Amino acid sequence: MSDVAAIQNLVQKRTELKKEIAKIIVGQDDVIDQILLSIFSGGHALLVGVPGLAKTLMVNTISQALGLDFKRIQFTPDLMPSDILGSEILDESRSFKFIKGPIFANIILADEINRTPPKTQAALLEAMQERSVTIAGQNYKLDLPYFVLATQNPIEQEGTYPLPEAQLDRFMFAIKLDYPSFSEEVDVVKSTTSDNKPVINPLFSAQEIIDFQHLVRRIPVADNVIEYAVTLVSKTRPNNPLSNDYIKNYLDWGAGPRASQNLILAAKANAAFNGKFSPDIEDVKAVATGILRHRIIKNYKADAEGITEEMIIDKLL
Repeated sequence: MSDVAAIQNLVQKRTELKKEIAKIIVGQDDVIDQILLSIFSGGHALLVGVPGLAKTLMVNTISQALGLDFKRIQFTPDLMPSDILGSEILDESRSFKFIKGPIFANIILADEINRTPPKTQAALLEAMQERSVTIAGQNYKLDLPYFVLATQNPIEQEGTYPLPEAQLDRFMFAIKLDYPSFSEEVDVVKSTTSDNKPVINPLFSAQEIIDFQHLVRRIPVADNVIEYAVTLVSKTRPNNPLSNDYIKNYLDWGAGPRASQNLILAAKANAAFNGKFSPDIEDVKAVATGILRHRIIKNYKADAEGITEEMIIDKLL
């Protein structure tokens, strides 16, 4: 199949995919779009939202519709790296046997990742970055496609271990979940308090998703679009000659080169989703907030004046 036909196929499959997901998830269109962009670009995503917004249900529904194996790990303060990676045990024949942990699945929901100590967070990180884990000196490859969706609860910060900046940078998107609108909430209540449970049909195979990930990477990008993305990221750095007084006033740190890479990858996926054969500057702008939100660090002045990351990014765009 030619790349042109493959992109047309992807547009059609995405429409069907969103219909399947909508059988269970009401609204949350932007959130679902960003999760799908992340999956088809081969990245990971961090979901930030208050409890009870159906984050687990959403991820489970998406993995069913994609036909992928899904595991949920509840992160707690006493969770050890071996609890997620797996461990070696002595079997009946007195030889060591490796028992795989829940990290061996296509889609991992790392629930409340900021509740677990840094040692366990770091174990998840190797899996995210290398798509493999090392246990007792032995390296185990993870099944592809491999996608980590972590959730973080913004309210209860007592007794939590916030993710360090270097770890946050590994997530392609930081996605904010908001409360549903009034009419959406009415639909949610209607659908969840009745006895019929919709059936989700898997639409993809694992290999198809890997093929689409390669397709996204093959999409050509004009130099001016790449330069726009790199300029945008450079402007977030307070000590960069491109940044303005507004940035110098409100930011301590800007985004690193990984942000520029992710902007272009996500822009390619966004273009493909919309049936375009090459991304333009509008595609970069469409994905900028989710990609930059967790990579810029505000100073105390921004906090004091109620300036949010979103306001800063809007100003840049």
